[in-house]
Formats: sequence, C-alpha cells, structure tokens
Amino acid sequence: MEALIPVINKLQDVFNTVGADIIQLPQIVVVGTQSSGKSSVLESLVGKDLLPRGTGIVTRRPLILQLVHIDSEDCRKTSEENESKTRGRLSRGINGEEWGKFLHTKNKIYTDFEEIRQEVDAETERISGNNKGVSDEPIHLKIFSPHVVNLTLVDLPGLTKVPVGDQPKDIELQIKELIYKYISNPNSIILAVTAANTDMATSEALKVAREADPDGRRTLAVVTKLDLMDAGTDAMDVLMGRVIPVKLGIIGVVNRSQLDINQKKLVSDAIRDEYGFLQKKYPSLANRNGTKYLARTLNRLLMHHIRDCLPELKTRINVLAAQYQSLLNSYGEPVDDKSSTLLQLITKFAAEYCHTIEGTAKYIETTELCGGARICYIFHETFGRTLESVDPLGGLTTIDVLTAIRNATGPRPALFVPEVSFELLVKRQVKRLEEPSLRCVELVHEEMQRIIQHCSNYSTQELLRFPKLHDAIVEVVTSLLRKRLPVTNEMVHNLVAIELAYINTKHPDFADACGLMNNNIEEQRRNRMRDLPPAVPRDKAAAGGSQSGGEQTDGGTGTWRGMLKKGEDGAAGDRAMLQHPLPASPQRGHAVNLLDVPVPVSRRLSAREQRDCEVIERLIKSYFLIVRKNIQDSVPKAVMHFLVNHVKDCLQSELVGQLYKAGLLDDLLTESEDMAQRRTEAADMLKALQKASQVIAEIRETHLW
Repeated sequence: MEALIPVINKLQDVFNTVGADIIQLPQIVVVGTQSSGKSSVLESLVGKDLLPRGTGIVTRRPLILQLVHIDSEDCRKTSEENESKTRGRLSRGINGEEWGKFLHTKNKIYTDFEEIRQEVDAETERISGNNKGVSDEPIHLKIFSPHVVNLTLVDLPGLTKVPVGDQPKDIELQIKELIYKYISNPNSIILAVTAANTDMATSEALKVAREADPDGRRTLAVVTKLDLMDAGTDAMDVLMGRVIPVKLGIIGVVNRSQLDINQKKLVSDAIRDEYGFLQKKYPSLANRNGTKYLARTLNRLLMHHIRDCLPELKTRINVLAAQYQSLLNSYGEPVDDKSSTLLQLITKFAAEYCHTIEGTAKYIETTELCGGARICYIFHETFGRTLESVDPLGGLTTIDVLTAIRNATGPRPALFVPEVSFELLVKRQVKRLEEPSLRCVELVHEEMQRIIQHCSNYSTQELLRFPKLHDAIVEVVTSLLRKRLPVTNEMVHNLVAIELAYINTKHPDFADACGLMNNNIEEQRRNRMRDLPPAVPRDKAAAGGSQSGGEQTDGGTGTWRGMLKKGEDGAAGDRAMLQHPLPASPQRGHAVNLLDVPVPVSRRLSAREQRDCEVIERLIKSYFLIVRKNIQDSVPKAVMHFLVNHVKDCLQSELVGQLYKAGLLDDLLTESEDMAQRRTEAADMLKALQKASQVIAEIRETHLW
C-alpha cells in the first residue's frame, strides 16, 4: 500500500514532461479563503519554511507539491555518492538529508529551503507579475525528506472578493474557475481550510467543496487558528462535527503566527507548541487533531483513494496509448525517399479508388451507399424506375395521332393507315428516353467524383499530410472524369439515335404483339357486328362477317399491315351508322389545317378514325416497350465501358504520367506546417503513456491491499 503514492508521483513526473492534463491523477487539493492558513498547513506537513508568507494574497499560482519519504540510510548513501562525484563537472550536490527540486529548473537540487522559498517567489513573479496578479500555470516542486509522509498536494490561490493591485475586475470568478479546475477532478481529495475564528456556516471553502463533491465522499475539513478564538469560546462543537458534519472528518491545527514567522520560529517548535495547546484546551480530542495526525490521515486517505482509482486509471492510460498510436500512424513517418513515397501514395490511391468501385475497400460505409454499390443503385433503381415511369403514349393525344395519320396521306384520303405516321409518332416517343439516359451518365459521374473524397478521408489518410499532393491527385482524377464525360454522353446519344435510325417492324416481340392485337381487334369487330341496329339487314352483316372471315384465313400473317387492311374492310359495315355528317367535321365545306388549327374539342371521331388511332397507339406502345427494354439494358453497359471501367484502367497510368516527375517531387511532398509539430507532440505523449503504463504495471496486486 505504501508503494502507491510514489507510483502516482512517478506518473505525475511522466506527464509533467509533456505538459499534459489528459490523465486526472489522484492528489490532495487545498482550498480556502485568502489568509485562512493554507500555506501554513502545507509548511507544517513538510516541517520546513518553503512557501512565501505574508498578508494579503501571497499564493498567486497553483503549487503542486510532492512529498517523497526517504530513509535516513538512503540520504547518507546519496550524499556519499554525490561527494565522490563533486570533483567532476557536477553542480552543487546534496549535502543534507532533505532537498527539493523544481520542474522548471530541471535537475538543479536545492538543499536550502530559504532558496526554495525565494525560487517560488521569483517564479510566481515571472508569470504573474509583482502586483497581485494571478496565473493558472502551476509550479511543480518535489521535496525529499525522511520527516515527511508520501503526499501529493496542490496549493491554490485563496478565494477573494475585491480586486487589488493589477488584479482584473473578475478576479473572484477567475480564482473560482481555477479552483474548480482542480477540485472537479473526481480523483482528487479536497482539503477545505477554514479559520476557527470565523463562523463555520459562512465557510467559502466548504461551500465550494460541496458544489464539486455534493456527496462529501472526498472532502476533509481543516480548522486553523484554534489559538486565536475569542476568549470564552472554543471549537469543540465544530471539531466534533455538530455544526457542519464532514464525512471524512474535521481536523484542527495551530499554525505559526506572523510574529513567529518574523522571529524565525522553527516549524518543529511550532508543532511541539501545538501539541501542548491541544492537550491543554482539547484534551479529549488531542489525539485526533494536530499537524501530525493530519499528515497521517491525508496519507491514509490518499492511499485508499489511489487504490480505488488505479484500475480505472490503468484502463484510461491504455486506451489513450492506443489512440495516440493510431494518431501517430496516421501522421506517418518523415519522408526520406521522396520518389518512392510519391509512387507508393499514387499507387495506393489508385488501388483504393478501384477497390471502392468494386466493393472490396477496407473502409466500408455503413450510413449510406458508396462507390460501386451507389452506381448499381443508379443503374437499376434510379434509372430503371425512371424509364418504367415514362408513359409510352405520354404527351400524345388521340387528336395528335389522327393528325399524323392525315398529314401522312397527303391530298388524297387513305384507304389504309399510312406506315409513315407510325414511324413518325414512335420516333417522337422514343426520343423521350434520351434525357433520362443522359441524366444517368451525369449521376454516375457525380458518384465517381464523390469516391475521390471518400478515398482521401478514409482510405489514404497519408494524403492529408501532403495537401499539395492531395489537391494534385484530385485535379488529375477530376480532369480524367471530365474527359470521359463527353465520350460517354456521345455514346448514350448514339444508342438512342440507333433506335431512331431504323424502326424494325419485323422484331420478333413486335410481330407477336401485332398478332395478339390482330386477334383482339377482330374479336371487338365481331362484338360490334352482333350489336348492329335492326335497320341493317342481317344478310349484309353476315356477308361482311364471312368476307372478313375469309380475309382472316387468307391474309392473317400476323403483321400490322394485314390487320389494318382488315380493319378498313370491316368499316364498310359501320358506315350505315354515320348517315348524317357531324357539324364540326371537315366535310362541312371549309378546310381545316391540322398543323395550325387544332381540331375542336367537341369533335367526335368516326368509328374508322377511332379504330385507326387505336391501332396506331397500340403499335406505338408495343414498339416503345421494346426500345425501352433495349435502352434500359444498353445504357448501363455503355456507361460502365466508356466511363467507369476506362477510368479504373487508366487511373494509375494517368496519375503517374501527370505527377511522377522529378521537378514536382519537392513541391508535392511538402507537409502542412503543423504536421511535423503534431507528429512530435503525439510521439512524446505516446512515449509518456507507455512509460506510465509500465509504472502502473510494476504494481503487484498484493500491493493494493
């Protein structure tokens, strides 16, 4: 158990070298109002005059004081070893049994405690000035002595209300924030110092301690100036905890007065006088009060506190070591062979880019689709669904179809539906597939741009070390993608143009669709014949039916031309229904220009016109679905060949050709300004954490109990 406090002192030394507060080590923090006797308590624990003393604010910087107990034999041995080396170039050695060391003076050893006090004064004024200024930068002091117990204490500036000297107006707030910085550490023990000649209920120290430690599990109260209480009063109720109970206890001490300090009264004499005072005034409590009891209590509390904190501390150090190792790895090693390094980075980026497209990258996104998966989604979900949502007859009305049929027949009325009208209309519908196809190319191009950033952020963090190289790689890849975009767009445009160039009415799927429509229309015609009014002779209807039936037998080739011919013949039987022409029909005596003046909305189509339009619409729909299927299949293939696969194949050679040049090496591999500094800081911190881990690992489980 006794070995635990030196372990914490070692850890403190380790982290002091890198100036880091990332590990919250167990320590005792002394808080109290100004001139309540905080520094006097610390001097009593050390047994020496080593801190600046006086009226007003004297402690103006945090003082981290490590007390290290050493045996008398170790003192003599160290002294003898040092004397044997004084003939060399060593500076002044250890000539006494007690000495001190400051962190800011490196290895300089102080055996004169008056010199230590002067150094504390000088170091305080160096940072805080000489006119009551306060700083939060700590002074680290280590005292080695056979007369102390192992402790780590922090002396803080006293709580004050009114600014004096050079102190800012918010000095009260600044000092409170400084105190909270130390006492909010859950691994610290709070030593709340209150003067006995003030009311305990008004103690600022206990108030601050309670705010940081509401349960009171790590607060110990110290009552100073027991000898200065008014005549007729005593601190019995306070020391017994009847006024304000404190879980860890309340300990009373008697410090030296300013007169004693001025007269150079020794601390050892003051402790002896304190013992006599307690025996006289508080005989029943004398063995549970006083400086020596306080030192033993603090030592015991700190050891138990360290024992409780050690497992969590060990875990924290190991986690931080792993984090800093990873951070250091991301910074990379300093560049020796620039040519080799550049080639490796280019190759690695190109490989990661290709792996991201193929789905074999190390870092796989879990929040959104990325790389090849995103391209697949664009092809089969975005593009596919967009094409399926395109209406084969979208933007095409029955009047448009009729107008196209009439325009295709010229000045003479047509006996058959002209084939030109079908081609004209179906090309117009197929042309609508070009826009979503080009948009598909654009989306894939955008995703391949995003892959560049993905590789930079996740896969090749080394690039972040060299911002100029990163920018150059982004520029080269972007330029390559930009060059391939027009080529791919041209190919997709050609795919649509190929479909428009030749309307293949002999396509097997189209022929089957025509045959099916032929049968459906024939069935509809028969149904209409059955529903003829009585005015139409049955023999004519029968003749018409037999005639059309004969044509079905003779000319049923399954093509739309034969189907339309049959429709024309069947229309002869329907003309009996249209004995009176419609008012808005063109036969009423005035010509209608189908291109400039639309047919009135109220116009009713004749049965033949309806049948012709219906046939054309069905043919357009059938052929459009065939073309859409082709486009849906060929556009992704074209994009993969002309854009994605081409970039994958040419990326590395393009990068090497553009960037791997002797004249660009120095410029491209210039690190960012703060990278070298961050690498050094991370390496120092990792070294400190590894050393701290070794220090903790030396503790055996048996030492904890």
